[in-house]
Amino acid sequence: MIVVEEKQFRDKIIAATETVGAELSEYKGNMLSQSNTTFPWKQDQFTLDMLRPTTVGSRFTAGQLNDKIKKAFILNGLEKIRFEFSLASTNPYGEVTYFERQSANFGKFYEDSANHLSWIYPIEPMSGSIGENLSPREILWVIVPNSAGVVLKELRGRIAVAGLFTLIIFAAFYLTVNTMLRQKKLSEIKNDFINNMTHEFKTPLATISLAVDAMKNEKVLSDKEKMNYFSSIIKEENQRMNRQVETILKAALLDRQDVNLMLKPTHVHDVIKDIADNFTLQLNDKNGKVEMDLEATNDLIDADEVHFPNLINNLVDNSVKYSKDNVPPEIKISTVANGKNMTIRLEDNGIGMTKETVKRIFEKFYRAHTGNIHNVKGFGLGLSYVKTMVDAHGGHIKVDSTPGKGSIFTLELPLRKN
Repeated sequence: MIVVEEKQFRDKIIAATETVGAELSEYKGNMLSQSNTTFPWKQDQFTLDMLRPTTVGSRFTAGQLNDKIKKAFILNGLEKIRFEFSLASTNPYGEVTYFERQSANFGKFYEDSANHLSWIYPIEPMSGSIGENLSPREILWVIVPNSAGVVLKELRGRIAVAGLFTLIIFAAFYLTVNTMLRQKKLSEIKNDFINNMTHEFKTPLATISLAVDAMKNEKVLSDKEKMNYFSSIIKEENQRMNRQVETILKAALLDRQDVNLMLKPTHVHDVIKDIADNFTLQLNDKNGKVEMDLEATNDLIDADEVHFPNLINNLVDNSVKYSKDNVPPEIKISTVANGKNMTIRLEDNGIGMTKETVKRIFEKFYRAHTGNIHNVKGFGLGLSYVKTMVDAHGGHIKVDSTPGKGSIFTLELPLRKN
């Protein structure tokens, strides 16, 4: 675009220069000098000066030449273009011998042809005129300073539009690639979720099926104790499936933002103690323990009586589930409070997490990759639910974890205002 515009600009300069040069050529070649044509009746004053051809430079002032060139520039659409000019005499070899007329700043630019556009037009007398072979050689030299800058200035609008379209193309490309990556990620999440859900439902269904088959056995039918045992298994597995379904439904509700918190004054220490008691059996099976250091002098907050215990329960449950093999789980829960907020800190000695996992644990359906091993149950919804509920209560949660050493979850919740 710049090359084409430069060519068009140069053609206009040449056309304007040639227009003025052709006009000046009409005045060239008059055999009579201006001084003698003023008094043609003085025949006795005839001298050789009357035969000396008059130059164009002697006929026009610099101002008149400037007006002619300016008019030609306007006719060629160059009305805003700055120019410098000179009318010069040359020898037979084309070398300038004398500058007859020139603009004020012509001398600054004529030697630098690299940065400025210039065009030279030889002023020749009209063919067949009396001074055709007697007129001195003259040239019209027109210079446009900083022509490249002039061209770029003219192209600013088109360059801006081209740049805008380039940015739009890059933005569209980025959005396309980003969308593709997001779709791929969503597809992987969907597949992981389906696999987890299949596994989570398949296990209790298989257990229930085995229990039902066992209850059909005549020996079991006659043994009340065994019947009660298998009935309890069926009930436990049924409750387990219900909990999984409720977890998925909660996630759906959170997606639609249909959860309305019923905030009530709640003592955090009471909630923590109740949840710790609920995990006593699981911890005893693993020889683990919960240590509580509840130092907050004020533990009263506005919380939902269902969702707040659930989020604490999920955190403790994770600490139990992600404990090390053959290592008793140790969970420490501590609280402190200042004038406005209460801080709950839950620390464990579990398997810990990598930095990459820590960045993504609050994403829905995300689970740390453990290869083909499925020794930890769940859909990857627990911590997403925790983060949503903490935010809904006006609090903040952060995680610090080291692989092989354990994790620390820190919750900060606003205290109830007096």
